Amino acid sequence: MFEGAHTALITPFLDGKIDESSLRDLIDFQFDNGISGIVPCGTTGESPTLSNDEHKRVIEIAIETTAGRGKVIAGTGSNSTREAINMTQHAQKAGADAVLLVCPYYNKPSQEGLYQHYKAIASETDLPIMLYSIPGRSVIEITVETQLRLHQDCPNIMAMKEAGGKETRVEEIRELLPKEYEVLSGDDALTLPFMKKGAVGVVSVASNLIPNQLSKLVSHLLNKDYSNAEIVDDFCKPLFQGLLSLDTNPVPIKEAMALTGKSTNELRLPLVGLNHENKNKLIDLVSRLNLIDDK
Repeated sequence: MFEGAHTALITPFLDGKIDESSLRDLIDFQFDNGISGIVPCGTTGESPTLSNDEHKRVIEIAIETTAGRGKVIAGTGSNSTREAINMTQHAQKAGADAVLLVCPYYNKPSQEGLYQHYKAIASETDLPIMLYSIPGRSVIEITVETQLRLHQDCPNIMAMKEAGGKETRVEEIRELLPKEYEVLSGDDALTLPFMKKGAVGVVSVASNLIPNQLSKLVSHLLNKDYSNAEIVDDFCKPLFQGLLSLDTNPVPIKEAMALTGKSTNELRLPLVGLNHENKNKLIDLVSRLNLIDDK
């Protein structure tokens, strides 16, 4: 269902509004370079600072522009269960293939609260659901036991985007949950080790800029061609590390996209651009990888 390389899309802005033309061009760029699917309105898409109308519009554009070339996994999660249900139902009506539901942030629900949250959403949609555990932003994680309970009770909860940074989590999920429940890496740099342990793909930030390389990396890994996978991974590693270390996602990737002429670097407050030192580091990195003129 979720096998492959999926791009966690940035949301291009221009003068405070969604740059719809750049968004469409970005989506075309993804599918022209072998990406399996796109994930609009996730963390990388600055979903917390999109209005409800903007959020829905981005998802609609993503579905229209994709036009069946790959999957659209709409980010519809929220720390409000009612809002997540509303966004999920809209995504289903608009024609999304699946939804990504982030672990509720700030509220700090118990595992029982998480179970009830996801169960309530799953009962209101027929779409396949990918859970999204990212304790670095949500403070709490979705335990493997809660995942098992949810998958058993809600058959449309079918996958986990694991962004906790631990390879052991993939092993734990694979030991406890059936094979049809899929795991994807939520961290570009961990795609290779995660897939060696049973993950089936990645939801990638870097693929906004280098979709061809991420598509090849995941394809090699799915085919267990580890020698070629390691060659691609070695090329990508400096970018993976730079996007992670220079500032909070999506600040570095937006700056990198601007450097290559694919988008503006406009962000929504409270996010701001890279400081002078880190911007120079990013310019040097993108130049060394010969990405400035990449079309």
